[in-house]
Amino acid sequence: MTKSLYMLKRLLSVLPILAVLAFKQAPTLPRVITPTFKKDTINIITYGAKADGITLNTKSINAAVTACSKKGGGVVVVPAGLWLTGPVELKSNVNLHLKKEALLQFTPDFDQYELVQSNWEGVPQWRNQSPLFANNQTNIAITGFGIIDGSGEAWRMVKKDKLTETQWKKLVASGGVLSSDKKTWYPSEKSLKGSTVKNAGYITPEKTLEDVKAVKDFLRPNLLVFNGCKKVLLEGVTFQNSPAWCLHPLMCEDLTVRNVYAKNPWYAQNGDGIDLESCKNVVIENSTFDVGDDGICIKSGRDAEGRKRGKPTENVVVRNCTVYHAHGGFVIGSEMSGGAKNIYVDNCTFIGTDIGLRFKTTRGRGGIVENIFVNNIVMKDIVAEAILFDMYYAAVDPVVLAGEKREPPKVETLPVTEETPQFKEIYITNVVCNNAEKAVFVRGLPEMNVKNIVLKDMVLRAKEGLYMTEADGFVFKNVKLYTTNTDPVLNVHNSKNITLEGIDYSAGSNVLINVSGEKSKGIVVTKTDTGKASKKFTTTYGANEAAVEMK
Repeated sequence: MTKSLYMLKRLLSVLPILAVLAFKQAPTLPRVITPTFKKDTINIITYGAKADGITLNTKSINAAVTACSKKGGGVVVVPAGLWLTGPVELKSNVNLHLKKEALLQFTPDFDQYELVQSNWEGVPQWRNQSPLFANNQTNIAITGFGIIDGSGEAWRMVKKDKLTETQWKKLVASGGVLSSDKKTWYPSEKSLKGSTVKNAGYITPEKTLEDVKAVKDFLRPNLLVFNGCKKVLLEGVTFQNSPAWCLHPLMCEDLTVRNVYAKNPWYAQNGDGIDLESCKNVVIENSTFDVGDDGICIKSGRDAEGRKRGKPTENVVVRNCTVYHAHGGFVIGSEMSGGAKNIYVDNCTFIGTDIGLRFKTTRGRGGIVENIFVNNIVMKDIVAEAILFDMYYAAVDPVVLAGEKREPPKVETLPVTEETPQFKEIYITNVVCNNAEKAVFVRGLPEMNVKNIVLKDMVLRAKEGLYMTEADGFVFKNVKLYTTNTDPVLNVHNSKNITLEGIDYSAGSNVLINVSGEKSKGIVVTKTDTGKASKKFTTTYGANEAAVEMK
């Protein structure tokens, strides 16, 4: 091979990397339009509401909202006190405002929630009516200083492994039923039956309403679902104790979430904080999430249904937020079949989350996640991975429970189709993580690698450093990996066009990098003190030493 031909091939191999490096600035996002309201106010007391914790105020609150909307809009005030209610429907030009010390308590009486055709985990499904809902409304808000409680404990199943022995005994003694293996508690027989029916809530031609009623209690509602709404504001309120997801804006546009607190028990199954699904033009800022599943999550529909909808979540700013317990601090997926793009995350803190930055998908989803910009992230005490890209998501908890055994996914190369998902053009910079199990985990598909990712300017303290398989066009620049497992610090398997520049690591490490797999090539280590390790690199499982270049 001539020198000029070699140089041309080398240039072509690094073009994807150069393309990613070109993304120095996030895209210019359109201005998010916030709603405005008339100063007219209506107090729910005027419509007969009583704060005695006994009176069911469903009719009174909904009558106040309807009257306000018909008059051209304004503010519906929920005063201080405990207001028991069933589902509340928000309507155009109405701001539902909770005064300080107001507690809007949704009833645990399942009969107050009718079965409706809705959407759950990216697929049209039968669900119980959400406590707070709006469909195709414009200029709506929930604001104030009060608390909205979804009575989630009445709906949720609970795994034994997630409670102490005393907590478990108390829960079982309260009623409900146990699964056949006695490891999961369900609030009712209908709830247990639903867990045994495949796709219990799916809307299909052969399924009757009577079929769905037989498993009604299993079809837990999300606390808030705004579907197809425009100019939406959620501000100041605490949303807590949701039956399933806490906040679920679906196909909304011009959404502002500001100074909210989403709070669920840490063991709350499907207890996500906020799930943006197929939304456009969004700001989430100055908010706190302490929940049982993913904290701040981006979605866009699941599999064929998501691709058919074809609406990505796009033009999103997440800034100045804190996530405590959650499966992931900031998450994209796994239901991302409509795609996700032009998303900017800045100045967020994750404390005690299972995973910090979590990108997850699986075969069958399809969809493209691209143009994601993450900057200024602080993490502490991350249970598993600080940064994770996983294209083998299997719908299980990110941390293996005691006594649980998991087999690694079967690795095989399949044809690329519309069902093949993609992660590409993701730029993450200025991350500090103090204590994680793994610093970075990357697992792409053989037929569709995780592509063109930049991780830059980081200090990551963890037990293990980097594990990468099936990646193409990764740049690690100015990354400090201080790990207790130093054999090796970096694992690269069946990956190509990998640049490791300015890597610092623990002195006295056994091996800096192990390269494995016969597909590995174009791995460049540069501006790095390789002498701090006993061995610069090793090759295993068919990797060729020529795959690694030390500069």
